[in-house]
Formats: sequence, structure tokens, C-alpha cells
Amino acid sequence: MNCRNRLLPFLILLICLLLLPFPVHAQQTLSGQALIGAIQQGGYNLYFRHEATDWSQQDAVQQRDDWQSCDGSRIRQLSEQGRQNAKRAGQAMRSLNIPVSEVLASPYCRTMETARQLGLGDVQPSDDVINLRVAEYFGGREAVIATARELLSRRPAAGSNRVIVAHGNVAREATPVYPGEGEMVIFKPDGKGQFTFVGRITPDRWAGLSQAN
Repeated sequence: MNCRNRLLPFLILLICLLLLPFPVHAQQTLSGQALIGAIQQGGYNLYFRHEATDWSQQDAVQQRDDWQSCDGSRIRQLSEQGRQNAKRAGQAMRSLNIPVSEVLASPYCRTMETARQLGLGDVQPSDDVINLRVAEYFGGREAVIATARELLSRRPAAGSNRVIVAHGNVAREATPVYPGEGEMVIFKPDGKGQFTFVGRITPDRWAGLSQAN
């Protein structure tokens, strides 16, 4: 087999990979008051990575549902700073009149607590955005990435937004962004399996945004 024949299968594979659809559309991102104005109209998925945690603690998952434990000797928990940050973010969102019709969270204690501290409505646990470190219990990493993308492409109730509180590793693999702890990243879903990254708000930005409005 000559060199050209050996390269042909690789070229075909490369072309096929390039043609595969990715569920994220690219567009110019928004920031500041332009971003706030957009989400005040509704129609977005607001993805929070859980707030700041106590990194002296470690996750020690030994069996299914261990991640629901709020015992810091077993699973990493929010720090007190993280709890206060989540409260301030929720207060800012309410003062900015950002409508929220649904709040979903990974069932980890730190994500559920972040969602509750936001105070934006009843919190529903969702395995669709479970931490990838325990993906083996949910069909594997690719299955979790697929369910996360499907959720992010799903439109919220008309005139409102969906809040999703989950993990950095899910966002890193399912979307084009990797948020820091407590950061919110915003996606515009098309309801047909795709979504657009719109912008991001770090925890330290909420006070300035609410005061400027």
C-alpha cells in the first residue's frame, strides 16, 4: 500500500469529524447591562457552578448517593463564604427582576445548597448534570455530557429563565466554557438540540450590576 492509500482512511475520518454537528452555536457574547437586559426578557438557561467550597475536604464516594451527604468528612461542602456569595447573587437577581421559573441542581449537597441559598424558587434535583466524577453510576461520561447538552438546549417557560446549578467539569465538557466556583454562564437554547453561549457573570460582579441598574 502506497503512502496515499494509507492516508486516505485518516482523511475520510477527519472530514467526517469536522462535519459532525456540535450543539453550541457561536455568536458575539454580551456583558454588563446588555447581558442583564437580555436575561430580564427571559428565554435563557442560567448555569451556575456551585459556590465556593472548603478545599480541605475531599469527596469520598464509595457507593451510589454518597454525594448527597452534607457531612464535610465525606463530601466537599460549601464554605461559609460560598453560602454568603450565593445569597448575594440571589438577592441581586431578584433586585434586577430576572425572572426564574425553574431551578434545577445536581443532587450533590454543595450544588443543592447553592441553589437553595440563591432563594429563587423550589429546587429540583437533576441527574442530567451530575458530577462527571460519578458518571459511572449514570451510564458513563458521554451519557452525562449528552443529558447536560440536551437540558441546555431545552427552552424554559415563556418569558422566564431556567437556573441550573451544577459542576465545573460538566460545563467544561458539555459547553465551550469552564466557569469558576460561583460563576454563572448563560446559554440561549433553540429548543431543537442546540444552544448558544451568551455571556458570563462572576460572583464579584453582582453588586455592581444591581447598583447600576
